Amino acid sequence: MNAARTLARVERGWCRSANRWGAQQAVRAYFRAVSRLGDGHAWYALIAVLAFVDLWRGSGVALQLAIVGLVAAILYRRLKHWTRRPRPYRRDREIRAWIAPLDEYSFPSGHTLHAVSFTAVAIAAYPLLAWALVPFTLSVAVSRVVLGVHYPSDVVAAAGIGGGLAAGVLGAWALVA
Repeated sequence: MNAARTLARVERGWCRSANRWGAQQAVRAYFRAVSRLGDGHAWYALIAVLAFVDLWRGSGVALQLAIVGLVAAILYRRLKHWTRRPRPYRRDREIRAWIAPLDEYSFPSGHTLHAVSFTAVAIAAYPLLAWALVPFTLSVAVSRVVLGVHYPSDVVAAAGIGGGLAAGVLGAWALVA
């Protein structure tokens, strides 16, 4: 068996195992709530709070967050359209979608891409936010696999893309500011 098939088989096993956690009501409720907050609600609230609480500096960070959010949305939609990777629950009858996905394709995880990029930008300016944002971001990433809508590789790749995007926005901002 070649390496790609072996990796795909291993990843499907991880998906099945993680997805079984969703059969537990409390686990499913937690990850559904986290996933819904990751739809954008938490990030829009963060932008508003930063701009309101710390008017001058917070407004600049809010603008950076808006930029990273816009670029992330464009990027992940184009990548999904280009790769067209089916979601795990569509490929494997043992995997159940515990939540309705926002779009058709799996790669990359838009929730994770946004969570990582927003978190990196926010804690670059406000390091104390890390205690809340890092666990939330990790929960968003795990939720996507537990809920059956992403493969672990979708989440890992999205985290890398989100980190790179945040670094790019922060770097460009430092040049302009």
